[in-house]
Amino acid sequence: MKEILYIEDDIEIGTIVKEDLEQRGYVVHWLTSGEKIGEMLGDAKVVILDVMLPGLDGFTVGQRLKHNHPEVSILMLSARTAVDDKLQGLRFADDYVTKPFHPEELAARIDVLFRRNQHTVSTEIQLGHITVHTTENRIVKNDGEEIFLTAKQHQIFMYLLRHPNQILTKEQLYEAVWGEAYMEGDKTLMVHIRYLREKIEENPSDPQIVETIRGIGYRVKQ
Repeated sequence: MKEILYIEDDIEIGTIVKEDLEQRGYVVHWLTSGEKIGEMLGDAKVVILDVMLPGLDGFTVGQRLKHNHPEVSILMLSARTAVDDKLQGLRFADDYVTKPFHPEELAARIDVLFRRNQHTVSTEIQLGHITVHTTENRIVKNDGEEIFLTAKQHQIFMYLLRHPNQILTKEQLYEAVWGEAYMEGDKTLMVHIRYLREKIEENPSDPQIVETIRGIGYRVKQ
């Protein structure tokens, strides 16, 4: 069963989207604000989130949701087409669709998120000398020794794994994990990456798993 949590305050748009997605076989839980999103998330693996909401805006709601539930895929919906708005949304969201949109396009993008999520959840990922058991949140070396990460190290690593082969900027990683805007010059992320490498890399001074892309950010190759 594919469950979606949908947050949209426009009744007309919400009704159309909900009915269309339900006809396609999705189970859709619809809220008109982001206030009860934590209570209503349940087993939903995809969240469709409108930007213009009463109370907290969609950007704030989405950042908090991603911080508390990094495994959930977020698709932002917005009438805002400015590049700055899209970039703000994509710092934490997995996709961004501008209004007006065609139901077929929305459904296709949702299907991609579910397939990506399914792949991430069900797969054991082999990275050199370690195996990541994503369903159990365990990391084991080839000799059987288990690696234990702190909460922040785990969030950083899992976020990188959910975006395989993609170069993620320091801003993207920081805002996804800490739920706050990245301040230029802040060394917090760099320190956590260094300690993460000390645990998962065979040679932390020559990392092969979490790569540094000079001047941009980090990447995990799969």
